[in-house]
Amino acid sequence: MESQNDKMEDIANSDIPKVTGVGGIFFFTENPKETRDWYAKNLGMEVNDWGSTFESRNIANPEEINSLQWSPFKNGSEYFEPSKKEFMINYRVQHIEKLVEQLKANNVTVLDEITTYDYGKFVHIMDADGNKIELWEPK
Repeated sequence: MESQNDKMEDIANSDIPKVTGVGGIFFFTENPKETRDWYAKNLGMEVNDWGSTFESRNIANPEEINSLQWSPFKNGSEYFEPSKKEFMINYRVQHIEKLVEQLKANNVTVLDEITTYDYGKFVHIMDADGNKIELWEPK
């Protein structure tokens, strides 16, 4: 019988292109600096110009540290376009190239090409409800 740890290890090491967690929560606000300051003062969040970063360990691979970025954006920021929603979620993924191929085969709107930075690869898609989604494969 397979143990819970074996199941988690199988999931963590899978070659299946998929979402592995939430990488960020982004939302509109009238004044991002005031919003960041409010959260720092009232909820004790450590903030910088981009928001706040929360770190956690992968239970199946304790050496792996994951992060979630919390970021308020100025109302009307073009970063969320073409979505008209007031939020955007960033999902952490594995095998982003294969995932994008799969999404295109499923007629999902892929908004841009995969972009690579020092901290990982990114691409943006639209879901069925018109939400822009950011996909991120950490380095």
